This record gives sequence, structure tokens and C-alpha cells, in this order.
Amino acid sequence: MSINGSAERAAQVLSRPFTVGGMTVPNRIAMAPMTRMFSPGGVPNAEVVAYYARRAAAGVGLIITEGTYIEHPSAGLSDSVPRFYGEDALAGWAEVVQQVHLAGGRIAPQIWHVGVSREEGAPPHPEAPVLSPSGIGLNGEPAGRAMTQDDVDAVIAAFAEAAANAERIGFDGVELHGAHGYLIDQFLWGATNRRSDDYGGDPASRVRFAAELVAACRKAVSAEFPISFRTSQWKQDHYDVRMAETPQELEALLTPLVEAGVDVFHSSTRRYWTPEFEGSDLNLAGWTKKLTGKSTITVGSVGLNQDFLPTFVPGTGSEQTQVADIENLLDRLERDEFDLVAVGRALLADPEWAAKVLSGRTAELVPFSKDQLGTLH
Repeated sequence: MSINGSAERAAQVLSRPFTVGGMTVPNRIAMAPMTRMFSPGGVPNAEVVAYYARRAAAGVGLIITEGTYIEHPSAGLSDSVPRFYGEDALAGWAEVVQQVHLAGGRIAPQIWHVGVSREEGAPPHPEAPVLSPSGIGLNGEPAGRAMTQDDVDAVIAAFAEAAANAERIGFDGVELHGAHGYLIDQFLWGATNRRSDDYGGDPASRVRFAAELVAACRKAVSAEFPISFRTSQWKQDHYDVRMAETPQELEALLTPLVEAGVDVFHSSTRRYWTPEFEGSDLNLAGWTKKLTGKSTITVGSVGLNQDFLPTFVPGTGSEQTQVADIENLLDRLERDEFDLVAVGRALLADPEWAAKVLSGRTAELVPFSKDQLGTLH
């Protein structure tokens, strides 16, 4: 296909509007949530506002913010990561929303509790205990304190309050971080959930915490306010583990979440082109859409030639990640394997990634390099 033909195809496929609930996204391009740690005291400042607005102005249809802590003392691990509670932080987020809307974009916060991934004594609440489903870390060693029913209830209430605040201050939807080995995912994964009560055991029991949490959020917001739920097979620092070994196991985990009120699944993978299960080319987002009938977002090295591991794990690849074409991505979108495409590092490197791709200026795309993580631009 010629360069002009490829650009025309990309514009045609990616420029289609997408509607879920009361939110209409102007195109199929989303910004993936990426922790940046540029919010002193947990408050999004003018630089954070400009960072998101810049990408909306350059054609990103839906921005999913970096993970932001719910109001629970054990939720966080840094006082430079934004929080989603307190008048100061919510005022900062309200300004982000206003500027993204003025630029023509839609935006949803990703709300988050890190669970056992938190170290003892970590800010913003160093006195708070580390909580986990079973007192087991991602490496299988004892870590944190197993959550009591009171802990479970408090965390669920904090997520619901955050979802309600998201709608109140003008966000277009909300995303619950149920991936990457953080708290919700720790309940979903059998290796970290060894509970013998109603929240542990088979997949239907391991998903109970997440389903109750989704239901509480659904009750706290209007019926048209979309709830996205992020999932992943891989966990932080454990990139080859799997939450579900078969489509049947995946369906057992996803179906209760649909029944509880999830509208969109954001399926996190390292490489979007990797088949999830043998016998099918479908990726995780494709299987999730097939099994649930719900809209899905794919993510994983979109527009780049290698995954994120070299950024964080020395010796696993080149320091600079090169630009790659998206023909395979467009093929999958045309087949409706998934509905939206979340772009991560490529959008960090080049805030105008969407505008350049949609207008055929791919030769102008800026490659991603690790040093770009040190600035907010």
C-alpha cells in the first residue's frame, strides 16, 4: 500500500466516533494511563493540566489518566502520584477536565489502590499498614496484612466515592485499575488470593471483591456514566504469569464484572499483536469482547517496535524504541476485534502522535527513549 493510501486508511479507520453510555469519543484513539509522578503532594498542577490538554488538542479522543489514589490510607506508594480526594486535588483534576474538554477530548480518571505492591512506611500515609488479600506478595512470600471484612468494606466505599466524585467534577467516565498485580488484581489472581472465605477459592469467588466494588461504583454514578475496568494477565515484575489459562477461565472472571456494571474492558498486554490463547489470533481485548459482548480497549506497544520491558529492566532491549507501522492494528480494528486503541509510550514521546498518524505525517513521528520519562511535556 502506498504512503498516501496507508494514511488515508488510518484516518478512515481511526477517525470513526465511538459511543458507550453517555460518552461519545470523537475517534478510536485513547491515551493509556501512565504513572508520571509529577504531582507534588498528590495535587495535579498547571504542568499536569497542560500535559493532558496538549494531547487532547492534538487529536487524542479519550484520555485515561495516570492511576490516581482513592481515599484510603493504604492505597498509595508516593506523594508525587496524584490522588483523587481532597479539595485541592479534585480542584486540580477539575481544571484538567475543563482544558481537555476545551481541546475537544474526552477524559476518565483511573482510580487505584496498590495493595501489597506498597512498601511499609511509604507516603502519603507512612503509618498505614500494607494490605493484601491474603498477606502474600506477588513473589509468593509473606507480605502485608490480609484484609478483614472491615478493610474490604472501606476500600469498596472509597472506590465508590471516587467514582461519584469523577462524575461530579465533570469527567466523562471512570476506570477501575484491576490489572498489573495491584489490589483488585491481587484478589483475581490465585497466586495472591489464598483466602478461605467468600472472596477466595474458585474464579467465581476470587472475582467477588471486584464485582462488589464495581456494583458499588455503578450505584454511585448515573446509569449513563461509563465504567471501564482494566485487566491484565501479567503482573508487575512478573510478566509471564497468567490470570486465566483458558477462555473458559477468563469468562468465569469477566462475567460477574459485566453483571455488576462494567461497560468497557481495557485489556492490558505487552504487545497488542500477540494471540492470547492457542487456536485463535485474537488478543486479550479480542477474547474479552467475544466472551462478554462488551466494548474493549486494546493496548501494548502500539506504534513501537518493542514492548516496555527495556524501559524498566536493563539488558532486555534497546534504550531507544523505534517507530513501527500500525497496519496490523488497523486490520484488527476493521474486523471489530476491539473498539478503541490505547497508546502509551508513543504519546509520551510525541504529544502529536494522533494528529500525525491521522494526517499521514508518520515520517515526523518522534521515537520513544527512556530519558523522556524525566520530563512532563
